[in-house]
Amino acid sequence: MESFAVPLASPPLNIITPRLILRQWQDSDFGPFAAMNADQQVMEFFPSVLTREKSDEMAIRCRDLITERGWGIWAVELRETGEFIGFVGLHTPGYDLPFTPCIEIGWRLRADTWGQGYCTEAARAALDAGFNQLGLNEIVAFTALPNVRSQAVMKKLGMACDPKENFMHPALEEGHGLREHCLYRLKRV
Repeated sequence: MESFAVPLASPPLNIITPRLILRQWQDSDFGPFAAMNADQQVMEFFPSVLTREKSDEMAIRCRDLITERGWGIWAVELRETGEFIGFVGLHTPGYDLPFTPCIEIGWRLRADTWGQGYCTEAARAALDAGFNQLGLNEIVAFTALPNVRSQAVMKKLGMACDPKENFMHPALEEGHGLREHCLYRLKRV
């Protein structure tokens, strides 16, 4: 594996869009985050829903990485109400994949917020921060092949997919219906 320098931002980045704030995690996010991670519809393209304990562990990891690096998987709140609706952000995948090391953009929002453009709005802002504030040259995204909703967001963001780069996710066993993943890439212009 080639060497890969993870950029740092100081102070931690908060990102404001017309309708959203991408920010550091707060203890008050943990309950709504756990409810979202227990929703079968939200977790359709993941191996399983998350327990409260696993959800809290994930939120704590996200918070700790933002504290350490200044960027990461941000909590997303609606500017108008301050309501937590999910996460969008950048991170280094925790698996050895055919295209790592890399920085991945990822997202997960409450199902009742889908179809309103929040994911695309937040992801565009996260990509902008990655390219223009962190100096990244490329950001990738990947998802299970059947997850066409997430792929639609990737396409709206201008990301491109080469089917020759599809891969089997190492965390899923042979024959699992979600094992085959597609990879999207976006380079800095």
